Amino acid sequence: MTTKADIERVLWKACDSFRGKIDSSRYKDYILSMLFVKYLSDVSKERRAAYERQYDGNAERVERAMSHERFKMDPESSFDYLYANRNDNAIGQKINVALSQIEERNSGKLRNVFRAIDFNSNVDFGDVKAKNATLRNLLEDFQGLDLRPGQLGSADIIGDAYEYMIAQFASNAGKKGGEFFTPSEVSELVASLVKPRENDRIYDPTCGSGGLLLKAYAKIPGGKAHLYGQENNAQTWALCKMNMFLHGVDDADIWAGDTLSNPQNIQEGGLMRFQTIVANPPFSLDKWDSGFLSNAATDENGKKKEKMSASLDPYQRFDWGVPPASKGDYAFVLHMLRCLDNETGRMAVVLPHGVLFRGASEGKIRKQIIEFNLLDAVIGLPANLFYGTGIPACILVFRKNRGRDNVLFIDASGEGNYEKGKNQNRLRESDIARIVQAYEARESADKYSYVATRDEIRGNDYNLNIPRYVDTFEEEELVDIDEVRRNIADIEAELSGVQAQMDAYLKELGLS
Repeated sequence: MTTKADIERVLWKACDSFRGKIDSSRYKDYILSMLFVKYLSDVSKERRAAYERQYDGNAERVERAMSHERFKMDPESSFDYLYANRNDNAIGQKINVALSQIEERNSGKLRNVFRAIDFNSNVDFGDVKAKNATLRNLLEDFQGLDLRPGQLGSADIIGDAYEYMIAQFASNAGKKGGEFFTPSEVSELVASLVKPRENDRIYDPTCGSGGLLLKAYAKIPGGKAHLYGQENNAQTWALCKMNMFLHGVDDADIWAGDTLSNPQNIQEGGLMRFQTIVANPPFSLDKWDSGFLSNAATDENGKKKEKMSASLDPYQRFDWGVPPASKGDYAFVLHMLRCLDNETGRMAVVLPHGVLFRGASEGKIRKQIIEFNLLDAVIGLPANLFYGTGIPACILVFRKNRGRDNVLFIDASGEGNYEKGKNQNRLRESDIARIVQAYEARESADKYSYVATRDEIRGNDYNLNIPRYVDTFEEEELVDIDEVRRNIADIEAELSGVQAQMDAYLKELGLS
């Protein structure tokens, strides 16, 4: 049997074929694409062998049965074919052709997933000799890995290993790698807060590699829901498409492009509505408005000649205010609120703490959100949970058609609410359970949670900074001055005795 550990071992071995030659934020695409091809090949091989036994080698019936499989694969696209040609001087091009054929044969599910990757790249691999050596090593690394479903201990192994490796790459690649991945524990928390239901449309407008969508999807028994997402980075979009496929989600709508200036969730000329929205947008995205501006030129002082205005958006997402060009947090929030189903819409978004208290246009937007009774909870998370940034983040939970007008504040950032790590902190199952329980109970708890009325929030000028509502101040113990004086006197007496003994030793040795 092939275990998750077996797969991870091979993947790390494949990493060794690239280390020192290509940055990890790039070589992840080659390794994960090859894992994908190996999996498709092994599944196809096992299914073909089963049909050959079933139909006593009748080629016509075997091919007819294979044509009804979940995906199609030609012999020249298989991993076995590529491995057999690993010493070919044109192996990079052969891999590209194989990937292109896989896309073409499965265009409904895998169209363009390999468009941003080039196994024949001289930029990434160097000259022909170096390139061929690296690709030969990569193929040999995967050769001994058996990914036939009958040899896998669980149907989730491939998908889990795939996400594990994405997480490892995110950890090693710093900010550049971390931007496309939300830690699994945070994704689990976000999904638990929105509680996806059967037949929901679940949406992530900045879906990255798809982890948040898949966590939300996993909450629905039988998977009776539809996933939607959009991702601006071409390589990350491809990772998401492959991630969906490996988790058995063939019908997800994952779009490419800038969600803000070119949203793809269009239905009958307007923005499609969703019952569940989950997201971890890029923190304080600079120049988020560039896609709206026909003239991105700047004047002699470096200022844009054209400024973003609500009238430039055909979907009226910024009528409550236009976020500052240097901080796109509320641009994403306003987009999502516009896409939220009016009856049962629930949404949880991971954001930096600045959204809670920054003023100017962001303060005006925050006021509108509260006055329209859309904000349900503010949850403060521990610092250093995310790849690429050590700053603490928060989760804002929004709901349409709320039956209450208060806001729950939770401070889960304190000691004891997370597990400290050497490089990164993490939420434990018990930490996630406590947050979810507090959210559902909506009760004030000493130094942890507080239910604030809208009048209280108005009194704070719509400032949502958590310490204004949850008092986590710990009183220091009173110091007994007399005891401190006695301790000092004892130490001085002990020190005097040691000094006298030292003088005696020195005198004995004739050094004093």
